[in-house]
Formats: sequence, structure tokens, C-alpha cells
Amino acid sequence: MTSRLYEKITNEVAPALMDEFKYDNVMQIPRLEKVVINIGLGEAKDNPKALESAINDLTLISGQKPIVTKARKSIANFKLREGSKIGCKVTLRGRRMYEFLDKLMNVALPRVRDFRGVKSTAFDGRGNYALGLKEQLIFPEIEYDKIDTLRGMDIIIVTTAETDEEAKSFLAKMGMPFAKKEG
Repeated sequence: MTSRLYEKITNEVAPALMDEFKYDNVMQIPRLEKVVINIGLGEAKDNPKALESAINDLTLISGQKPIVTKARKSIANFKLREGSKIGCKVTLRGRRMYEFLDKLMNVALPRVRDFRGVKSTAFDGRGNYALGLKEQLIFPEIEYDKIDTLRGMDIIIVTTAETDEEAKSFLAKMGMPFAKKEG
């Protein structure tokens, strides 16, 4: 059983990209490598319960247990010690990645208030896209009554595209709702 988004990519997106960029070989067509979801918690050093609830939220959203991220070095101004727990992240690949992206583009992002599309300038120069969300409530798995505080998250979509232009075209054809005009 394959994902709906995977079938769309193989049947519609790949042939369209082959025509648009005049690739010589099908292996040149951009593919999804992985999706990384990260929640940074500054308050986790004072409140261990915050880290626990963030892990539960991320597990519900991604369908995979996240790893706890720790500080690499001490920073006195932030009262941060090396090795203290400061967040959690999960790396999705394969079927879970396609299912998550399908849910993100078709269910979660349209639930954002005053949503006009995501920025088309958030590419890193190597064909990867970074997206920041302000709250976890846009995902249907999260129940409003059971959360303790609103938490944002960073979502990084890693592709095999060589340029940002190729990656943007790839994501747009997949269904990523880019904003029409920014500014």
C-alpha cells in the first residue's frame, strides 16, 4: 500500500518536472530525502514537564518517537549548561514522511488562521525548504483541551534538488501552498 502523495509524485510531478527542466535521466528528477521536525524548548531546563508534553505532541503529530536534543556547549547568558535537555526532534523518511507531508499540506496548513500561503523564500540554496509553525494545534491529532501551552516547531524538507528553483517547482507541483505575492 503506497501513500497518496507518493503516487502523485510518481504519476504527475515527475513527468512534469522532466518536461520543465529537460532532464536527460530520470535520476536527475528531485526526490524527497527526509523531513525533520524540531521543537526547541528554552523552558525545558526549568520545567521538565514541558519537555515531556512536547515529546508527546511530536509523537502524535509524526507517528514516531522523537529523540531529545541536548545543549552542545554551555552559555552563561542563557543559564544553559552543556548536556542539558533543550528540545526534541524527529526525522521522517519513507512512508511516514509522505504521510506527514500530505497531512501538512492538505489538512494542517489550511487550518492556520489568516493563511495566505507559505513563504517561497525559505530555501537554503541547496534545494531544502524550512518552514516554521507557531502552534501545534493545527494538526488534527492534537486535542485543544489536553495541551499545556502553545509550542512552535520547525519543519525542514530535504530534497535532492540541485537548485532552489527546482525545489520550489517540485514542492509546488506536490501541492505546497506557496504565497502568491509576498511583502
